[in-house]
Amino acid sequence: MTTDQVDKGQELSELNNNLARIEELSKRLANIMAHRKPVRPSLQAPGQEFYVKAAGTIWADMMANPSKMFEHQVAYWGKTLEHAMEAQAALAAGEFKAPEDSGPKDRRFSNPLWDSHPYYNYVKQQYLISSQTIEEALKDVEGLDPEDTKRMEFFTQQIIDMMSPTNFLATNPDAMERAVETNGQSLVKGLENLVADLEANDGELLVKLVDDSAFEVGKNIATTPGQVVYRNRMLELIQYTPTTEKVHATPLIIFPPWINKFYIMDLKEQNSLIKWIVDQGYTLFVVSWVNPDASYAEVGLGDYIEDGYLAAMREAKAITKQKKVNVVGYCIAGTTLSLTLSLMKKRGDKSVNSATFFTTLTDFSDQGEVGVFLDDDFVTGIEEEVAERGYLDSFFMSRTFSFLRPNDLIYGPAINSYMLGKTPPAFDLLYWNGDSTNLPAKMTVEYLRGLCQDNRFAKGDFELLDEHLSISDVDVPLCAIACETDHIAAWKSSYDGIRQMGSKDKTFIVSQSGHIAGIVNPPSKKKYGHYTNEDWPAASDDWMEGATFNEGSWWGRWDEWLSRRSGKQIEAREVGDSSHKPLAPAPGTYVVAKPIT
Repeated sequence: MTTDQVDKGQELSELNNNLARIEELSKRLANIMAHRKPVRPSLQAPGQEFYVKAAGTIWADMMANPSKMFEHQVAYWGKTLEHAMEAQAALAAGEFKAPEDSGPKDRRFSNPLWDSHPYYNYVKQQYLISSQTIEEALKDVEGLDPEDTKRMEFFTQQIIDMMSPTNFLATNPDAMERAVETNGQSLVKGLENLVADLEANDGELLVKLVDDSAFEVGKNIATTPGQVVYRNRMLELIQYTPTTEKVHATPLIIFPPWINKFYIMDLKEQNSLIKWIVDQGYTLFVVSWVNPDASYAEVGLGDYIEDGYLAAMREAKAITKQKKVNVVGYCIAGTTLSLTLSLMKKRGDKSVNSATFFTTLTDFSDQGEVGVFLDDDFVTGIEEEVAERGYLDSFFMSRTFSFLRPNDLIYGPAINSYMLGKTPPAFDLLYWNGDSTNLPAKMTVEYLRGLCQDNRFAKGDFELLDEHLSISDVDVPLCAIACETDHIAAWKSSYDGIRQMGSKDKTFIVSQSGHIAGIVNPPSKKKYGHYTNEDWPAASDDWMEGATFNEGSWWGRWDEWLSRRSGKQIEAREVGDSSHKPLAPAPGTYVVAKPIT
């Protein structure tokens, strides 16, 4: 038998194996879809009322100003015809190449074939021409209020991004090249990845972003030494082992968001905010929240305050024998920290010496990019969902945040996994991002209705725990860090809320980068700078115009601010005390526990 015959035999055997594997995977796929529990329509897209209003407005605008429609159509036809003629002329010249492409670069189309191959170039150009026409036509629509216009543009962009030719096998040169190179094995592997993702989410598609087998919480991430020194139904309180001989007398407590796990601040030693704080000589406590199941259905913001914030403060004071603590709230935990401080003011509790807010919204007048999901259609759908299940499944929060950056968090990863058949990367930040948590039913509705929609706290009348809480009640010394490109908690909205707080000792810092990278920004990287301004003008734009840009991380500046409010230096403390024996080594048990679903 010749070498060619052996090679052909191997190729035939490989093809038969791949076909058999495809048949098996197709049966699994069909089974998944047959047993898939449908998601309520109100959580899948904007409500019918929005579509009727948008369509009616567009139609009325077209009737009143028909010239605008014709202008867009003529421009579209002209660009399409021009490109078709250029492509035809290039082929007529006898060379198999695309016409010269001088358009703006788009990283989705990085393969050289998008520019050089007549077919792929034509497909790309028609997509870009069509996308541009749709975007320009929407901008010309008159008659919708700003919020509806924002929603219409956002959800239209979702469709535009979804229809990119890169998202389809027949029009993706990277996928076709890899299929040829691997004799179709990449497509088999891609189908395996797709089926695995669907099975992991009960038939709903949530693209796996990371190789989670590469990480284990407490083993190679979240490894800063410490002990759980207190536990209740809401939290585990971790006290970290000191690394300095002396520490500040006043302890520091960090309240992380309960939408995700606390260890975003302790991924690895090189960028761990938790380790860095301990190394600066602070007695540090960090809250690790429970991941709730249906038994937490009636847990509200009041429970998070009483059994979370106030309990953690009480235990930290008892362990350190101090009358006051410094506190940090990150994202939604910062929002709830502000509610807690207002409540403590009403009760005459002066346990908090200073407060720091990371990427925190307290005034929801401008909801930012997330606002497109905060209208009644979606919120009512969430209300119905949590009333039935007792909690909001982490799937919905993960999907929502993914839609804010669809090309980076949905389509790009889907192409790599399902078309190219690649294993997701081993990236600790993406591992944490996928390790999200459920939200209790009552708390979810209170937050969405009372804070996000009605903005009652900023209006001075958020009713909770038999008190009427107001943003102006927050009068402790405070420092707030917002992030310049944050798409979840916009820095301008954060500024507006902090500015309304009653404290006479306020510091506001804007870090470069986004919601995570702007906060987890160690000085050693020398990557992102920050802006400072001691003035508090009414407009956030005026604040930024008068701000000073500072190279490097804000961590050192915050340390200077915090150290002045953390008391004298004392001998480093042992972890826990006679009444707070270690219950488990950090990062504790709640962070890895799986809720009953």
